[in-house]
Order: sequence, then C-alpha cells, then structure tokens
Amino acid sequence: MLNGLQSAFKIGELRNKLLFTLAMLFVFRLGAHIPVPGVNPSVIADLIKSGALFGFFDVISGGAFKNFSILAMSITPYINASIIMQLLTVVIPHLEKLAKEGEEGRRKITQITRYTTAVLAFIQGIGMVFALRNKGILLHPNVTSYLTVAISLTAGTVFLMWLGEQITEKGIGNGISLLIFAGIVSRVPAGIVNIVQYFKTGTINIFSVLGLIIIGAAVIAAIVAVQEGQRRIPVQYAKRVVGRRVYGGQTTHIPLKVNQAGVIPVIFASSILLFPQTVAGWFAGHAVADWFLSVFTWGSFLHTVFYALLVIGFTYFYTAVIMNPIDIADNIKKYGGFIPGLRPGRPTAEYIGRVMSRVTLAGAVFLAIIAILPNFVLLATRIPNIYFGGTALLIVVGVALDTMKQVESHLLMRSYQGFIK
Repeated sequence: MLNGLQSAFKIGELRNKLLFTLAMLFVFRLGAHIPVPGVNPSVIADLIKSGALFGFFDVISGGAFKNFSILAMSITPYINASIIMQLLTVVIPHLEKLAKEGEEGRRKITQITRYTTAVLAFIQGIGMVFALRNKGILLHPNVTSYLTVAISLTAGTVFLMWLGEQITEKGIGNGISLLIFAGIVSRVPAGIVNIVQYFKTGTINIFSVLGLIIIGAAVIAAIVAVQEGQRRIPVQYAKRVVGRRVYGGQTTHIPLKVNQAGVIPVIFASSILLFPQTVAGWFAGHAVADWFLSVFTWGSFLHTVFYALLVIGFTYFYTAVIMNPIDIADNIKKYGGFIPGLRPGRPTAEYIGRVMSRVTLAGAVFLAIIAILPNFVLLATRIPNIYFGGTALLIVVGVALDTMKQVESHLLMRSYQGFIK
C-alpha cells in the first residue's frame, strides 16, 4: 500500500487531485470550529452526554454539532434532498425525462437538488432551534436570534455542499462521502481519549477494551465482505455478422451487489424516526408527548425494533428504485443478449427480480444489524457513550474502499502497481 501511495504522488495529475482534496478537508475542519452567533455551546455538550442520538450527530458532523458551529447540520440536508430527488425521478415523468437526457438533464436535476437542499436546511435549522429552545440554547431568545441561527446553519450546509462538489470535480471524487468520512474519522482520537479516561478511573476494565477491539475488527471484516460481495448473473450475447466482421459472441455477467443501497436506508430510517421525536419535543410537558418520548427514546426496545424494520423496508425500496429488473431485461434483449436457459423479456425480468429479492434480503438484514449494533456493543462492553458504532464504520469502510478503487484506476491507467494486488 505504501508503494502504491508513493506511485500516486509520482503522477502529477493524481498528486494535484490528492493535495486539493486534503486542502478542502482542512477547510472543512476549520469550519467545524466557527460557532453560530448567539448560541450557548455548553448546552449542546450536555445534551450529547445525555443521549446517543445527539452523540451520533456529533460523530457525523465531525464535532461541529458539539461546538454548534455553522456546520452543525453537516451535509444531512443534501443527502435527504438527493434521496427525495431520486424518489421523485421515478414518480414524476418530467424528472424521469430529464434524467434520461444525458449531461444536460443531470445538470438540471443537480440544480433542483441544490435549491431543495437550501430549503430543507432552513426548515431543519428552524426545527432544531425550536426543539432546543427550552434547553436554554439561545443567549437572547427572540425572532431575530431564531432567524440568525437558521440562516447560519443553512449557509454552513450550502457551503459544505459546494465544498463536496469541488472535491468531486477537482479532487479525487466522492466529495460528499469524503466530507462525512473526514468528520467521522476526526472524532476517533477523542473517542480513544475518552476510553483511556474511563480505564484510568476504573469505569471499564481491560476486558471491555479488548471486547470493543474484537467487535470492531469483526464488524470491519463483515462490512468489507458484504460491500464487495455480489451475485453475478451470466449473460450470453449472440454473434452477429455485419459485412465481413463478426460482433458479439462474448459472455459477461450482471453484478448484483449484496448491499446495493449502501448506507442510504440507515440515514433515511434515522431521519424518519427523528421527525416524530422532534415534533414531540416541541410539546414537552404534554402527557402524550412525554409518553412518546419515553417509549421511543433512542435505544429503547420499540425504537430499536422500528429502526431495524425501517432499515429493511427502505433497503428494498431504494434497491427497487435504482435497479429495475424490467429495464435490465429490456437492455439485455435490445443488445442481443440472453441469460442461458431463459427466454428474453418477461421471464428474464422475473428471474432477475427473484435473484435481486434474495440478495437484497441478506443486505437488508445486515444493514439492520449494523444500525442497531451500538446498543448491543454497550451491553457487551459496558463502555458508556459509544457513538462510533456500526453505521459510522459502514460509512468509513465504504468510502475508503471507493476512494482506493478510484486511486487504483488512475494507477492502472499508467501501468503502476496499485493498492490492491
């Protein structure tokens, strides 16, 4: 791997991309320490200590939520806007037409996604202030302070969106994913310091630390296996004679990944469960709202069950949105291909649908286990305030694998030995 990294810096274009990406990540880390005006950060620090939900947000934002900086909402509104646009592309014919118009259509959809991100960020910023208004988060609570905080958080999210696009365009790629990756990794040293302090004070013992290391290594290995796992459906293309040349005749395959949806179902399920909790928080003191918050608190039995079910459901839903068996079968038939033993058209689509359903089940169950893993890690290790759980590991490992593959492709084009032998 070190040899591959040295080879990467020997290529001028790739070296510039890597240095530009590192510079943008440095800017991102600086922004995480610029506070929102008129806010008491100590209130947020106390909330993070009281619940795993806020701790998870702090991990995703790279500590920006704890500082309540202008980047406190991280890139979450952009992710939600992208998911909404992908779903609407299937439902609204005009957006579906734009998606099929090539580069120009994708540019228009990207522009709509940007506007949607700004609107969602402003709404989320207002909701965050209202949800925390009774906690004493604002130094001077009034309408002007509400708008100042909401606009500051919106500006931070829009800046992160622009930063991610710059990394994608001029850097190594996967800009949004790399920002989330950098935010999560930046919290690892603080997590290690907390564990050392727990160990020194006698809160935990050496067996708890060893258990956490073993669980972490096993989870990373499982994530790599599932992320790289795929079911290959063989496809045979018939030979065609055009003039004096013979085309086709080769055998290829359709790769169906076990985890086709990535981490999107986990994020979407978290957002869905967070919304009713946020609304109930606005009516704190009411009997129904207090009952809902006590029963569906983060880590409770009902919350864990609903969380797992939502992750499984959204995995199937999102996979169906991005992978349409009918379209795949039509494209195979269009280019003269067929799956051995099956007729082109509807039988092929039904077969691909059945295989996809079975493969997706394994990926959905795996994502559900990863999502609720922190609760079981807490029970097994007795280490309090563990936020660097399965979801964070899933994001980190997935982004690391994708980035390595991109660097690998640059190296292979220039006949250098890459990271993966």
